[in-house]
Amino acid sequence: MQKVRMIAQGRVQGVGFRWGVYTLALEIGGITGRVWNNDDGTVEILAQTDSSATMAKFIQEIRKGPTPFSKVTYLDVQMSNFSSYSDFKVAN
Repeated sequence: MQKVRMIAQGRVQGVGFRWGVYTLALEIGGITGRVWNNDDGTVEILAQTDSSATMAKFIQEIRKGPTPFSKVTYLDVQMSNFSSYSDFKVAN
């Protein structure tokens, strides 16, 4: 199981970014986790999947910006170890 923690910087709040990440996870399939806004203007994503190819595609699409008005200027991606999720949700 691949688990990553991502922090997205740029125009990522107020542009539907979290819902775009959620939709992307569902469209790609096989990805579970959480996405939420941080107080510092970044968006944090915890994602897990069994496929390295699936994770690579997910990360690539997030770097592009999952919504038309979002713009990711920096994406920090780190392997992580967190509790497993059975679905993908937008967290508060």
